[in-house]
Amino acid sequence: MKNVFITGGSRGIGAAAVRAFAALGMNVTFTYKSSPDAARALSLETGALAICADAADPTAVKEAVLSAEGLFGATDVLINNAGISRSGLVTDMTDGELSELFSVNALGPIYTVRAVLPSMVRKKSGVIINVSSMWGVVGASCEVAYSAAKASVIGMTRALAKEVGPSGIRVNCIAPGVIDTDMNSGYSKEDMAALSADTPLGRIGTPEEIAELMVFLASDKASFITGQTITADGGFAL
Repeated sequence: MKNVFITGGSRGIGAAAVRAFAALGMNVTFTYKSSPDAARALSLETGALAICADAADPTAVKEAVLSAEGLFGATDVLINNAGISRSGLVTDMTDGELSELFSVNALGPIYTVRAVLPSMVRKKSGVIINVSSMWGVVGASCEVAYSAAKASVIGMTRALAKEVGPSGIRVNCIAPGVIDTDMNSGYSKEDMAALSADTPLGRIGTPEEIAELMVFLASDKASFITGQTITADGGFAL
């Protein structure tokens, strides 16, 4: 039975991932920061272990991983999903907003990777899946800092795949497009309709579709895939 560790697992894509891996009978641990009720409900629903840990806090992240590995053993699959978004002109963003954005989106995945790698290297196997964004691939006006932070995840994925490949560890990245999650709840119905119209497939993506891609990348069916970024956006960024 594989052990899966998912950051930012209480809502949206993270919650869909928790459900997908738990449905396969795996031991799933997920972290959350500000949604205790949702985390508790998801834990009861799936049997997954919920741990409150800020992705931007390296000590909290390490303790969460150690807790999970103390219960289940070495991590087999890491999903770096936790993230936050900020929109607006880059000149209008405060130093605090910039720091938080990069701490969660860029440094957070590195903190988690550092925590799980020792056990993966010891057993010479493991899968790491990082979640970026289509804006990390093509960039977006009024999302300069977010695009930069998410682009760093892609760079980290490529470099890490080279570094840990000899230890039998695969590292890949998913760059979702517009997905029906709380992160996009600020858009009006009109905005969402326009985004759907601008997507070649003519609709918004679902968290479950991204979760199924995670399941594939974590499986033996993807055993020769590493260092790749898969943009799952319905063709929006073409």
